[in-house]
Amino acid sequence: MDAKAYAEQASEIFVLSDSFIRIKDLIDDESSTIDDIADVILLDPALSATVLKLANSSFFNYPGKIDTISKAVLVLGITEVYNLVIAHFTAKAFEKIDADAEYLTQFWEKSVDCALIIKQLALQLNVPRGERLFILGLLHNLGELVVKQISPEKIVDIYEDLQIYPWLREQETLNFTFGECTAHLLQCWQLPISLIEPIKKQDQHKDDYSINDVNLLYVAKRVMAKNTYFPNMFYQEVVNEELYEAMGLDKSAFDEALKVCDLERFDVLAILNPGAAMIY
Repeated sequence: MDAKAYAEQASEIFVLSDSFIRIKDLIDDESSTIDDIADVILLDPALSATVLKLANSSFFNYPGKIDTISKAVLVLGITEVYNLVIAHFTAKAFEKIDADAEYLTQFWEKSVDCALIIKQLALQLNVPRGERLFILGLLHNLGELVVKQISPEKIVDIYEDLQIYPWLREQETLNFTFGECTAHLLQCWQLPISLIEPIKKQDQHKDDYSINDVNLLYVAKRVMAKNTYFPNMFYQEVVNEELYEAMGLDKSAFDEALKVCDLERFDVLAILNPGAAMIY
């Protein structure tokens, strides 16, 4: 099976809810108002709670209290709230996966770490609306859950005695990466191309050294991987040094991003995946 076949099969198992479809349709409709979007979100109490908890968390650092969905949409913007909606329904969709709690805890911790790192690097580089990149980090490796559901033995092969970078082992074992599989799943879910393209290209760095979503995800993923799998390595052994220096990043930037990650990880995990947060 190739990455597309895995994703298509998984899309029949991991389905985004009708509530998500309604919200997506409203956001795609230029005539929709903030109140229209807020009203649909309010129909789902769990979603409303997730949006308000994340909106009031240290992740956004909003100085006042956001106590209504309408205010969340007004203050954070439609794109940010849509990203929170995607995060909520993605976590819900994968509740059906056939995997033990320890594995899922580790998976979501890595995903949240990547999300927090990319957000922090974007803020350090003064990327406009850097918080929007959080969703790229959170979703970047969903293809792993797809393979875990359909071919769990492949996950064992990839992570057992990991001596090379995971994305290389994925290619070696599957003939595609989890990022490619993720991109196909997001296409099946009809999510925005602005999410699909960077995730699809996260392991395909070319000779472009500009500050863009693809390069930020490429770097953030590798900083997370270095911290998770290869703590004794230097950053330049895992991340392309020429790239991150051209972007204006260095070891201190990565260290600072990881500090912020350590501070915020629990709050985000507790909201998106309460079961994972129980280990802390």
